[in-house]
Amino acid sequence: MDVTASPLSPRRKTRQIAVGSVKVGGDAPISVQSMTTTKTADVEGTLQQIYALAAEGADIVRCTCNEVAAAEGLAQIVPRSPVPIVADIHFHVEMALAALEAGVQGLRLNPGNLRKPEEIKLVASEARDRGVPIRIGVNAGSLHPDIYERFGGATPEALVESARLELAYFEEVGFDDVKISVKASSVATMIAAYRLASETFDHPLHLGVTEAGPLPGGLLKGTAGIATLLAEGIGDTLRYSLTADPVEEARAGRTLLEVLGLRERKGLDLIACPSCGRAEVDVIKVANEAQTALQALNVPIQVAVMGCVVNGPGEARHADLGIAAGKKRGHLFIKGKIVRVVKEDEMVEALVEEAKMIMAEGVEARLAARDEGAEAEAEADRAMLLDDRGADANHASERIEKIRRRAEG
Repeated sequence: MDVTASPLSPRRKTRQIAVGSVKVGGDAPISVQSMTTTKTADVEGTLQQIYALAAEGADIVRCTCNEVAAAEGLAQIVPRSPVPIVADIHFHVEMALAALEAGVQGLRLNPGNLRKPEEIKLVASEARDRGVPIRIGVNAGSLHPDIYERFGGATPEALVESARLELAYFEEVGFDDVKISVKASSVATMIAAYRLASETFDHPLHLGVTEAGPLPGGLLKGTAGIATLLAEGIGDTLRYSLTADPVEEARAGRTLLEVLGLRERKGLDLIACPSCGRAEVDVIKVANEAQTALQALNVPIQVAVMGCVVNGPGEARHADLGIAAGKKRGHLFIKGKIVRVVKEDEMVEALVEEAKMIMAEGVEARLAARDEGAEAEAEADRAMLLDDRGADANHASERIEKIRRRAEG
């Protein structure tokens, strides 16, 4: 996939920072983040979750550092992690300093909770000397009371002002290795806050709708906010904040970037028609079975499951691989070209088999190896289906004729 050929707005230019080996901002790919839900002191359990997150597309993982045992755990986790680790700090400056000693590649500070200027500047100085970036993580739910009162609530202006004040403390000690987030649980507030932040700062922005909640609502809220901003060219890294297994956050973030054309496809992209009167199979059942079987292969291809052969192969001609149902048979196609006709109960099996061969041999080789006569068989099935049901399965032409007769009196 050519991720540069995107119809989205041009991406806003920002400074670039490095969170360990991951570049954020500038022309670096937009990165995906998530956060562990384990106790950080549980080193093995936390590492297991970090590896699961990395496998699903997380580029950076955040772990809480709220006690000495957590900082000690980080000292063991960081060198064994497959991705850079950011320590999440809320109230205690000592924990920020301990996390730096543990070797973390980034810090996240909540300016609404860590409020003493001398402590903020101390952490920034230590991070500066170690070359460790900090995220100024503003949350609508934890604004400093003075800012909340001055702006009459957690407005977009209040969120951006909180980040601006924190950044000013950093600048006093010559530290600008920063990324910024201005999150809110209200999607509208979050979008407005990030738009304002993009006009105010040239630092990279970390996108997210905070406290989005459980699936599916949390996924919808997160996507509504994050995707809107990405389409406008705003954002350099992101996290879905879901009340769910954090693996769902990493998977959602990676998938969103892939479908927007902002990251090269890493995993399966299964598309399927919504079904209609022409459907020859239970499209939902076949699509779900195909999704389960193909995801297990971890193949970075687009696969289509279409309910009928009338329009299926044509509508999904852009897919790397697909199948369309017709007359108790499945028409297997690659890039819109029929390569094989299989029995209905072998459709999912055929998709899996062909997906493996595409990965091993390539699309062109599989097209060259297509069954002779498959195209003719498929066309015969298509013609028969059209004859049985008509291309106009919803009888629109018949209805239109009746409407005309009525209108003529």
